[in-house]
This record gives sequence, structure tokens and C-alpha cells, in this order.
Amino acid sequence: MSSNSKDAVPLFSYLANAQAEFKPPLIANDNAFLGDVFSSDDPTSPISAGFYHLKPGPELIYTYTYDEMKILLEGDMQISQLKDANGKDVVKEEVDAKMGDTFYFPKGAVVRFRTKEGGVAWFCGQRKADGA
Repeated sequence: MSSNSKDAVPLFSYLANAQAEFKPPLIANDNAFLGDVFSSDDPTSPISAGFYHLKPGPELIYTYTYDEMKILLEGDMQISQLKDANGKDVVKEEVDAKMGDTFYFPKGAVVRFRTKEGGVAWFCGQRKADGA
């Protein structure tokens, strides 16, 4: 197969030292930052992945319009689910997330994020680029 073939497999992407160097844009309040590092161009099952930074300050309440996985890389976050994927109120205890804790947020879930000291997470969501 030649490199000009429309069936060629794309090369992988790489961003050195991304956790320290990538600066996601502000998305809410004055303390919540999120940015896609990489996104696929698959029209039927797109995925995007990047960093979420939360600094001390107002909580962020977010309604997921896509499925997402998240892992806390540094710092702390207090995470609780307020509504389930069907929009029903839920009583979910707050998780005091530490480095290495991993989460799955289903499409439709309403989740609250807070932090005491600040935190950095890596996410991967089933959505197009910049669709958060």
C-alpha cells in the first residue's frame, strides 16, 4: 500500500510533556479550564481527549451530552453526581478524588466538581473536537 492510498492508516499523534506544557482554555467561572489535546476525525464515533484543570473557587456543575472517562492526575477534586442519565435526581455521595482515581460519566449525567487545593485530570470523551 502506498502512502498516497486513501486506505492508508494515519500516523499516531504525540505531544511531549503535555501534562506540564498544555494550557487548556477557561471554560467556566474563573477557575475551570478544559481543552482537547487530540480529537479523531471519525464522523460516526468521534473521540476527544485532553486536560481538565480546576482551581479553588466556584464549583462547576456540568451536564454531559456524551460519554466520558476521566482520571485524576494530580491534586484533589470532590466529585458528585446530581442527576442520572435520565434526568432523575440521585443521591450520590461525594467522592474525594485523589491521584489515580478514575471515573465514567454517562451521557445525560449531571456532575458537580469542586476542589480544595486544585486538580488536573485527563479525559477522553465520545464527542467531536471542542464539543464540551
